Amino acid sequence: MDDKHPTFPADPTLQAMPNRPAAQQDASGTASTALDQPMTEEELKKDRSRRRRAAKAAIAAGLPVPDDAPGRFKPKKVKAPKPPKPPKPTAATPSPMAYIPPSPAGAAQPRFRHWGMLVAFCVMVALPTIASGVYLYTKAADQYASTLGFTVRSEDVSSAMDLLGGLGASFGSSGGHDADILYEFIRSQELVRDIDADLDLKEMFSVHADTDPLLSYNPEESTIEDLTKYWQSMVQVNYDSGSGLIETKVLAFRPQDARAIAEAIYVKSSAMINDLTNLARADATRYAEEDLNLALQRLKTAREALTAFRLANEIVDPNADIQAQMGLLTTLQTQQATALIEFDLISEVARDDDPRVEQARRRLDVIAARIAEERKKFGAGGAGPGGGDYATTISEFERLTVDREFAERAYAAAFSAMDGARAEASRQSRYLAAYIRPTLAQQAEYPQRALLLGLVALFTFLTWGILTLIFYALRDRK
Repeated sequence: MDDKHPTFPADPTLQAMPNRPAAQQDASGTASTALDQPMTEEELKKDRSRRRRAAKAAIAAGLPVPDDAPGRFKPKKVKAPKPPKPPKPTAATPSPMAYIPPSPAGAAQPRFRHWGMLVAFCVMVALPTIASGVYLYTKAADQYASTLGFTVRSEDVSSAMDLLGGLGASFGSSGGHDADILYEFIRSQELVRDIDADLDLKEMFSVHADTDPLLSYNPEESTIEDLTKYWQSMVQVNYDSGSGLIETKVLAFRPQDARAIAEAIYVKSSAMINDLTNLARADATRYAEEDLNLALQRLKTAREALTAFRLANEIVDPNADIQAQMGLLTTLQTQQATALIEFDLISEVARDDDPRVEQARRRLDVIAARIAEERKKFGAGGAGPGGGDYATTISEFERLTVDREFAERAYAAAFSAMDGARAEASRQSRYLAAYIRPTLAQQAEYPQRALLLGLVALFTFLTWGILTLIFYALRDRK
C-alpha cells in the first residue's frame, strides 16, 4: 500500500493509461488491459464521478485528498506575504539588532496641590484631634454616674365572683402606657424645674465651669430651657418598650450629686405614678357617681309627687280604699239578696195592701239605690276621695306609684354599680418597682476620653477625605 494514499491502492494499468478505465479481470483471474484508446465521453463522466466520490470519502475520513481529485477539492495555495525590508541603518536610526536601554524615570516632584492637601490635613484633622486630646486629658473634669432602674407594675386583684367564674387573677402586669408617660416625664421641663427647686441643679452642674467650660453648665444661662437641654445631655434614659424596663444613668461632677439626682427622679416618678393611679380611680368612679346622683334625684322627685297627691286627695292608699268600697258593695249586694228573699216570702202570704209588703219593697229600693250610688264612684263622673273623679284619681295614683317603684329600682342599681366601681378601683393599683436602686459611684467613668478622641479623629478625617475627593473630581472634569 502506498504511503501517500493508503486507502486507494495504485493500479499499474491506470498509472500507465490514465485516460482509460480500470483493468478488468477475466474468468481465469488474470488482469487484461485495454488498448491505448481515447476515453469516450461517458467514460470520462464515470471517471470524474469516481474521483469526486473518492475525494469526498477522503475528506470525510480526515485523510489527504488524492492527487487525481478534481480541482475544486484541492486547497488553494496562499502566497506567504513578503517580509518588509529592514530600513537602512543611519546615524540617527540605530541598527535594529542593537539594544537600547530604557531611559530612567525622574524623581517625583511635589506640586502645589500636594502641599495644599497636606496643609488641609493638618488644619482639618491633625489640629482638631490634637486640640481635643489636650482638652480632654488636661481640662475636662471627671464625671460620676449613678444608675437607677425601675418599671411600672400594676396589680389587678380579682373579686370573689371572678374566682367562682374561673377567671384567673393577673398579678404584676406591666403598665406599658404608664412607662411611656414616665419616659417622657423624666426628660420633661416640669421634672427639671421641680428637682432644681429641691437640689439646685445649676450649682451641681457648674462646679467646674471655670476649668471645663465645654462640658460644664454655664451658670450665666439662667433660663429653664437651657437647663433642660443640659439635663437631657447629663441624664440618659434607656427604655425597653417590650418589657417596660426603664434604666436611667445620671452624670454629675460629684458622686453624691449624681446619687441625689437619681433618688429625686425616683421620688418624683413615684409621685407621678400615684397621681395617675388616683386619676384612674376617679375616672372609674366618676360616671358611677353621676348615675347614682341622677337616680337619687329621680327617686326624690317621684316620692315628692306621690306625697303631694296624697295630701291633695286626702287618701293614703287608694288600693285600700278600693278594697273597702268593694267590701261595701259586697255587703249591700248580700243585704239586697236577703231583702229579696224576705219580700218574696211576705208577698206569698200577705195581701198587696199589707204594710209589711210596702216596707219590704221600700227596703229593696233603698238598697238598690245605695248600690247604684256606690257603683257610680267607679264610673265616669263619680266623686271619689277629694271630690275628684275616682277613676282619674286611681289612674294618677298608679302612675305615681310606678314612677316611684322605677326610681327605687334605678337607685338600687346605681348604688350597686357605685359600690362595684369603688371596689374595682380599690383593687387596681399601680406602683413603681425599682430593680436597681440609685448607686454611688467610686470612680469616674465619664467623659470617655478615648472614645471621644477617636470620634473626633474619625469624623475630621472623613470630612477631609470627602473634600479631597471632590477636589480631584472637579479637577479631572476640567
